[in-house]
Amino acid sequence: MKPELPYSLQTLPAPAVWHQVASPVLSDDTLHLRLQQVLAAMKRLSLDNLVIYADKEHGGNFEYLAGFIPRFEEALLVVRATGELTYIMGNENLKLVPHARNPGKCLHAPVFSLPNQPMQSHQPLHELLKSAGIAPAQQTGIAGWKLFRCDPATDKFTFDVPAFVLDAVRTAAGHDAVVNATGLFISPESGTRRINNANEVAFYEYGANLASTRVLTALDAIEPGKTEKQIGQLLAGDGQQNTVVMIAATGDRFAHATLYPSDKIIREGDKFSLTVGYKGGLTSRSAYVVANEAALPPAVSDWLARVAVPYYHTVVTWLETLRIGMTGGELYRRVEETLPQRDFHWHLNPGHLVADEEWLCSPVYDGSSIPLESGMLFQIDIIPSVAGYGGSSIEDTVALADSTLRRELATRFPDVWQRMLTRKKYLTNVLNLRLSDDVILLSNTVGYLRPFLLDKARALVKQ
Repeated sequence: MKPELPYSLQTLPAPAVWHQVASPVLSDDTLHLRLQQVLAAMKRLSLDNLVIYADKEHGGNFEYLAGFIPRFEEALLVVRATGELTYIMGNENLKLVPHARNPGKCLHAPVFSLPNQPMQSHQPLHELLKSAGIAPAQQTGIAGWKLFRCDPATDKFTFDVPAFVLDAVRTAAGHDAVVNATGLFISPESGTRRINNANEVAFYEYGANLASTRVLTALDAIEPGKTEKQIGQLLAGDGQQNTVVMIAATGDRFAHATLYPSDKIIREGDKFSLTVGYKGGLTSRSAYVVANEAALPPAVSDWLARVAVPYYHTVVTWLETLRIGMTGGELYRRVEETLPQRDFHWHLNPGHLVADEEWLCSPVYDGSSIPLESGMLFQIDIIPSVAGYGGSSIEDTVALADSTLRRELATRFPDVWQRMLTRKKYLTNVLNLRLSDDVILLSNTVGYLRPFLLDKARALVKQ
């Protein structure tokens, strides 16, 4: 271990976890406020119409207003600048529209349905869009899921929705009247979904608590002789939908192109990765299946000092640096100073926003001047990659909250707030970390790194 990095392995109590927590419900006021924010953004962008695309993998912007995703079909939500909503649905999601949190009329588009389902009464999609109120020469934005910007050289937009959808919107509004408006939702500078109110923070804390609770349960169960499946099943929680493919992988990953837990048997000395995500939070861990440093494979005998401790120091620095008002570029620089890319080869943003998706967008990148704001939910996502060594990972979810947001959480969601206070006391009193008052913790396992997976008692602690 490098002497300038003041960390040691100590026997510690594990952080508290909470099982079977009640699921908060997003209030009508929150859903209606979301719509008002979208309408205000449309006004700023001079949009007459906003066409929101959704499928199961890319339903977050649609769900932000509707409260549901179209599951195994595609769908469109048309928002008029006047506030009128129209849901254009396939066969098997028509029944959800009466439950939409922001009500609107429903139009049937069998073209969004699964192959060979009934297509009777098929009406061309561009005609349905006209029925939703889109008229020629009206400025119309399309919201997909990527931040494609207008090419200044050609003055043209790139779109990430299916061609048949884009063609229909252009037919209804006119080719030159259609723009990419995904940034209205997820731009890290101005997207409506970047900032969460107290109700939304409490809603997403449920998923972060669930993910971190399930990962700690799985960590406690890892033993040689068990299979990936036996550990993977412990990551499933409360019947909730995962936001990413869950990982319980021992040894070298992706054999036979397999992404999912398999019958592979855990062996002492293996690398091991665990990941599970739910709405609002993901928890991930990577380490070695050994009891102590002496049991590491000879080729990586210095892994603790070479990879795990520098990585942990970087996560601690990230946590102790984070505060409202700093820029994403400042946070990026602190990571680069602490864990240089040239040596540790991380390549993604060292921190990004989360919501219904595991990755919403990120204000944290080299040169970013975007200020970090109260209500932002962050995943600590720093991934070192040192040739020949297994990784080290303690990804979890935190948020920024000013005094007003903290007071509202304490008043309106006292159970959530007490969990947050308990987590922060653990970081302060057990792990010796000093975080800004601005930082609130949604995951139970923030800052908790057990580098040796067969040693369930010891974790790294700041001296």
